[in-house]
Amino acid sequence: MADQRRYATLLAKGEDRRQRILLAAQRLLTRNGSRGTTLGQIAREAGVTPAGLLHHFESKEQLLHAVLDARDADDFANADLKGDTIENLRKVALRFERSPELIGMFTVLLTENLTPEAPLHDRFLSRYRLSVEIIAKSIRRGQRAGKYRQDVDPAIKAAEIVAFLTGMETSWLLDPSLPLIAVFHEYTSSLARQLECSPPSGTP
Repeated sequence: MADQRRYATLLAKGEDRRQRILLAAQRLLTRNGSRGTTLGQIAREAGVTPAGLLHHFESKEQLLHAVLDARDADDFANADLKGDTIENLRKVALRFERSPELIGMFTVLLTENLTPEAPLHDRFLSRYRLSVEIIAKSIRRGQRAGKYRQDVDPAIKAAEIVAFLTGMETSWLLDPSLPLIAVFHEYTSSLARQLECSPPSGTP
């Protein structure tokens, strides 16, 4: 029993160290990007030795994927993939308050990996396409339910929505004083008018 307790304690300490490394990486990547951030800097920021960092992450590339995994996990944990498109978008603004480091880190890494030869380009491209498809499926559900107009192309509208979200993250990173709630409210209200079917003539 004592051995089990010691093992559990070691596991908890290891997980705590791993989380500190991820949080430190998020902060430094937001400020300096991956090209300006070394594993040594991350280790110092996290308060661990370089060997301690390498125990959890064998390379910088593995660590970069881990921080992106954390961003993806946060997104999926706070999204209703079968919910209404407009309602989901209205909740996105809360992400900026909930996880600013994840947004900053993601945006900086995205801009560093736009070209096909960049190391994380394929991952970002796959994520972009998945985001568009998830939103397009949500719009199609609304169309099948008779809530959204049939003449809207779900793929094109989904690409527009993802572009808005990406632009908002970049704009907020540049100017954190941006009135997020007001901008999201204006956009989602406009989007609802574009998507939703008009009530039959004569309906109050």
